[in-house]
Amino acid sequence: MNPPPNPPDREAIRAHARGLGFDVVRFVRAETAPSVQDNLRTFIAEEMYGDMQWMAANADRRADPQVLWPDAKTAIVVGLNYAPSAETLAPAPADAGVVSVYARGKDYHDVIKKKLRQLAIWVADQTGADVKLFVDTAPVMEKPLAETAGVGWQGKHTNLVSRAFGSWLFLGEVMTTLELAPDEAETNHCGACRRCLDICPTNAFIGPYKLDARRCVSYLTIEHKGPIPRELRPLLGNRIYGCDDCLAVCPWNKFAQVSREAAFMPRAALNAPKLAELASLDDAGFRALFSGSPIKRVGRARFVRNVLIAIGNSAEATLASVAQERLRDESPLVRGAAVWALSRLAPVLFARLRDAYAQAEDDGAVREEWVAGT
Repeated sequence: MNPPPNPPDREAIRAHARGLGFDVVRFVRAETAPSVQDNLRTFIAEEMYGDMQWMAANADRRADPQVLWPDAKTAIVVGLNYAPSAETLAPAPADAGVVSVYARGKDYHDVIKKKLRQLAIWVADQTGADVKLFVDTAPVMEKPLAETAGVGWQGKHTNLVSRAFGSWLFLGEVMTTLELAPDEAETNHCGACRRCLDICPTNAFIGPYKLDARRCVSYLTIEHKGPIPRELRPLLGNRIYGCDDCLAVCPWNKFAQVSREAAFMPRAALNAPKLAELASLDDAGFRALFSGSPIKRVGRARFVRNVLIAIGNSAEATLASVAQERLRDESPLVRGAAVWALSRLAPVLFARLRDAYAQAEDDGAVREEWVAGT
């Protein structure tokens, strides 16, 4: 494809991207600094990625866009604001669950990918350059690219922070063979603040800018495939999908404006959803409720596991019967979480059922839950 005689400049591309609904549009060379690559290698060497084996499997491509696509010259980094209204961050009642703000609306992957595809096609048509788009699911280190592009900076919680949008930006990239002058990088504005580190319920931060994903609530409730470690369960509270604590506490959020993207408006069913109703979902009900939601990706068993952990933390004795109903669930993951929840809410009933259920249980991990329960 031959480029048009007068291909668009950066500001024309920026204007077109904003017309598609993106809130931030910046340009950066399609490369990462050696220090960024070293940090990733250290993270992987210390095995802090837990079940996220894809991080280690694609480490070379993730560390350097030039390995991922050697012909790439520029990354057009875009940000889409998903800041919630203040009331969506209010604590939920004990018998309800808390879903991370980003997952209360439509799946952001789908929303951003549609807009990015339109941008990529337009850039290719206008310039004749090759393009590829990325939205979180490909091995691209988005946050370092975004920082170098000037979208924001990586805060002490390792997430991106923006002076204009606080902690609430989804990221995406269009990489292209087009040579475009880079924007100025953003500087770090965290100062001495450590609110994000101090609020973490599971103490997942080893130190500033260093996260042990294996202790992170978002990792445990979304990425972790097995039983949640017993010592961490009480710390999850009623968080059933993700965690916003370190994001929500950031002082820079005072400058954020509520998202104008209709797709990110929260579903009524996910604002303080009742734990009893969620625990009773079968596979068909789970798929129907979370159609078009990122929650659907974790599957019914992992999600109900999270719900039962929240039930065990609720101190609501009336929910003991809900846990008891799941003792015969087809999923060992669900059964194990149900055992733990019942032991917390109804220890007398748990003791009465323990021997019979433990003897009949054919899954070793679930039997261990019966033995470990008090």
